[in-house]
Amino acid sequence: MNLNVDKSQWTKVRLGDVATEYSSRINDPSSGDRERFVGSSCIGQWDFRVQEWESTASVTSAMKLFEEGDYLLVRRSLYASDFRERAPRAHFAGVCSGDILTIRENPELIADGFLIGILNNPSIWSYIVANASGSITRRIKWKDLANYEFLLPPKDQQAEIAELLWALDRVIEADTELKNTASIHFEVSKNDLTLHGLGNQLVYSEKIKNEVAKGWSVTTVGDLLACDAIVKIQDGNHGEIHPKSSDYIDHGIPFIMANSLENGGVNFSKSKKLPQDITDRLRVGFSYPGDVLLSHKGTIGEVAIVPQEIAFPYLMLTPQVTLYRTNEHKLKGKFLFYVFSAKHFQSQLSVISAQSTRAYVGKTAQQKLRLAIPDSLIEQERIVGFLDELDGLVRLMDDSIAYSRLLQKSLINEVFPI
Repeated sequence: MNLNVDKSQWTKVRLGDVATEYSSRINDPSSGDRERFVGSSCIGQWDFRVQEWESTASVTSAMKLFEEGDYLLVRRSLYASDFRERAPRAHFAGVCSGDILTIRENPELIADGFLIGILNNPSIWSYIVANASGSITRRIKWKDLANYEFLLPPKDQQAEIAELLWALDRVIEADTELKNTASIHFEVSKNDLTLHGLGNQLVYSEKIKNEVAKGWSVTTVGDLLACDAIVKIQDGNHGEIHPKSSDYIDHGIPFIMANSLENGGVNFSKSKKLPQDITDRLRVGFSYPGDVLLSHKGTIGEVAIVPQEIAFPYLMLTPQVTLYRTNEHKLKGKFLFYVFSAKHFQSQLSVISAQSTRAYVGKTAQQKLRLAIPDSLIEQERIVGFLDELDGLVRLMDDSIAYSRLLQKSLINEVFPI
């Protein structure tokens, strides 16, 4: 973003010249009239507004009061220098932790809401890291933060910049609300459309079979294997050749681990990679586009479908992941993907995993898992199409939110360059 902002009339000020720390102690928040408590963990990185809070009912130790319109800057680092850029503006009055600085604009010098840009620019957080005191856990004091210097625009320009920043925040809020609604509808629909009479019972019985609507079959993974509806089930398993740490490269054939499965897809950046001349000699599970992947060791129940277009001749599986390859003339892989990610299937995985001394659901145990399948491919495709549309809406909102946040950061970086 290039705004070509004229800064000739901007003046250098200290934060303490235009804002003050408001610190008012409350000894027993649970007995007061404030219902909301905001701790450091309630504040997310780059939040413009306070998104989460807890009840003050169980907070009995001394804390601080804040008022609507105050800025809540988390002054304590998570690690040695990791402050996570957390300084939203409160849209309600409440109680907060002592690890939060409550900062208030001077309305005579600062346009309403302009301080959000100052407190969320990278320069001030670099200053905080450099001036915080402590070793393992560090804190910034107001007397030190007050000395942070920046260029202050005339008040009319401040108002224009603040309006742009908060307008983008309103877009983010609206998109987030729509995304949350779509996400709930997606999860409910996924559970309903893949359950179809199976129920949340964990016992496979004739009673359940009789409750399934006509045209659907209640079965198990093992039954599907027996009738060749699923062509292949395999997990990653090394043979006699074991790669050395020196064999791994930055660009090669990826090994798919449990943590590589994210949001229904594969995050290749979280996979170790080997050159193809080595992988061709390994006895492992080889995965191709359209395969359904299920994590069964360590992290249980992550599900992904291999994209149709990948930049590799194949993928390799670690022993943490099971591969399912369906006969598309009998069972759509995408439908199986939605079944595996639905709540009733995940519940079965959790129960089996809890029966083991470690987080593990092997191939034999997986064959006992129950699911309901429409006999008609047309019905499978109809359900997949509907769920794909809902999932697409959620992802579209994610993209829109990310773009608006990028615009926000670009505007802040333009106005307050490092």
